[in-house]
This record gives sequence, C-alpha cells and structure tokens, in this order.
Amino acid sequence: MAKHNQHVGSDFDDFLADEGLLDDVTAVALKRVIAWQLEEARKARGLAKKVMAERMHTSRSQLNRILDETDTSLTLESLSKAAQAVGYRVKIELEAV
Repeated sequence: MAKHNQHVGSDFDDFLADEGLLDDVTAVALKRVIAWQLEEARKARGLAKKVMAERMHTSRSQLNRILDETDTSLTLESLSKAAQAVGYRVKIELEAV
C-alpha cells in the first residue's frame, strides 16, 4: 500500500506551519527584504555605511547588524532610524491570515 503524504495538495505555508517553521521562515524573509531595501536606498544615495551610521547616531557594527539579512532581532526604533537615514519612513500594517 502506498504511503500517504499529508502535504500533497497543501501549500508551502501549510507545510511550514505543520513543521513549526512558518514564523521563523517568515521573519527571515521579511528581514531579507528590509535589509535589501535599506542597502539599495543607501547605495542609491551614495551613502557610505559610516555616514549612514552617523546619521542614525549608532555604531557601524550596529548598522551591519541591521543590514544583516539573517539577523531578525531588529527593533522598530532601529528600523525607523535606518529608514530615516536614507530618506524613507517605515510603514507597518497587520494583515489577516
């Protein structure tokens, strides 16, 4: 008798949820997008990381953590400061699941 695969017909989010990975994967994906957007904005404005860090009133190592796409421990305050340093503002909204 063939083995039944519980994930056939489900979507990838269902699979990740069943495996207990959805929240972690979603957090990393969001951080990757945010880090990429900040880095692209920084480059577009011709800002050196040192200058961006100075605008944020933080260290270059802290800025590197913000721009690290795998470090999901980003605070809203840090995100807001980084966005302002490159001429953006943060917009966050909740979405029903």
